[in-house]
Amino acid sequence: MKVFCPALKVFCPFAAGYFLSFFFRNVNAIISKDLAGEFALTPADLGLLTSMYLLAFAAFQLPLGVLLDRYGPRRTVAALLCLAAMGAALFALGRDLAALSLGRALIGLGVSAGLMGAIKAFSLWFPLERLATLNGLYLGVGGLGALAATAPAEALVAALGWRAMFWMLSCLAALIALIVYLVVPEKPLPGGGQTIAAQLRSFGRVFGTPAFWRIALPMVCGQAIYLALQGLWLGPWLSDVAGRTRHEMANDLLITALGYIAGSVCFGVAADRLAQFGVSRLTVYKLGLTTSLAMLALLAAGAHSSVEVVLAVYAFTGISASLAYALLTPLFPPEMTGRVSTAANTLIFGVSFLMQWGVGAALKLYPVLDGRYAAAGYTAALATLAALQLGALAWLLPMRPKSVLQPRL
Repeated sequence: MKVFCPALKVFCPFAAGYFLSFFFRNVNAIISKDLAGEFALTPADLGLLTSMYLLAFAAFQLPLGVLLDRYGPRRTVAALLCLAAMGAALFALGRDLAALSLGRALIGLGVSAGLMGAIKAFSLWFPLERLATLNGLYLGVGGLGALAATAPAEALVAALGWRAMFWMLSCLAALIALIVYLVVPEKPLPGGGQTIAAQLRSFGRVFGTPAFWRIALPMVCGQAIYLALQGLWLGPWLSDVAGRTRHEMANDLLITALGYIAGSVCFGVAADRLAQFGVSRLTVYKLGLTTSLAMLALLAAGAHSSVEVVLAVYAFTGISASLAYALLTPLFPPEMTGRVSTAANTLIFGVSFLMQWGVGAALKLYPVLDGRYAAAGYTAALATLAALQLGALAWLLPMRPKSVLQPRL
């Protein structure tokens, strides 16, 4: 019962919000052609619109860390989900690019605590040696949200239209906010005597730790690229380069989401299990990121004949980047858990915003024929992203496990 109750009251309400956040994050890949046609959007417009979610998400991460450490995950997450409900309603009502962008930004702000709130809650309720498993299972729920944003979302849009779908999402966000507020229990927070100024100053300690950067940068590149692609550009790439119909594209994105879910669970559980046999979490982290980079390189080379396999392996191994949270947490005191996680998340979503927008800007440099973006533009953009990930990974690979096994200071 001691395990069951926290799992039910802590894990499940936050997981519902995280499911919704992934649906919001990825659904524009399905409706991108609808939005581009209805509002006459260029590739750069579409990239900017979709990445407003990422920009707002990233901009709020540092204040979010302070809120989580000061007021706890329950109140913080519930309040923010109300903003997500407002953003979805505004998006449903949108009549121009400005209104859609504002709605998308509010959605990003509203779900910005989806993962970080849970990591903070898990650090309060569960032992550190279970964090990788819990984080993996939790990320798997997010993957279900990404999965729902593929073929199921395509069917929903075909039946009701994208505006009706966003009205439904608005109501769902408000309901989950209420569940989080009423169901999740409170627990005393460590370091409660700190002033807000002292909490903000501690970000300097996080960003001033070399081990933080060596571990975090490969995660930032890997996750930022995945978010930029799965959240928007994989859909158009499958249509324009791989020649998929809308229905086939939705099914390919569904396969990618399934790979993400499987990888979330497998890497989290495997990392904790293998650590008991002397295989460090850092080693598993490196292996997953290296394989993910190889799959990204294949996509950049235009591998369409086996695209389903490449996408599945890319998503499965790419989520290994989330092991960085479990590697970073022990480096700092428990009262800083929220700030450490949100510092890393700021980088992820800030870089992802630039990448999602940048891919659109790169495609704009090439001619558009019959509504299709040029294959050469996709190749140039994906090759650049792969080179960035390679640079970050090259800094991580020489790192030894003992560098991240230091006691909390």
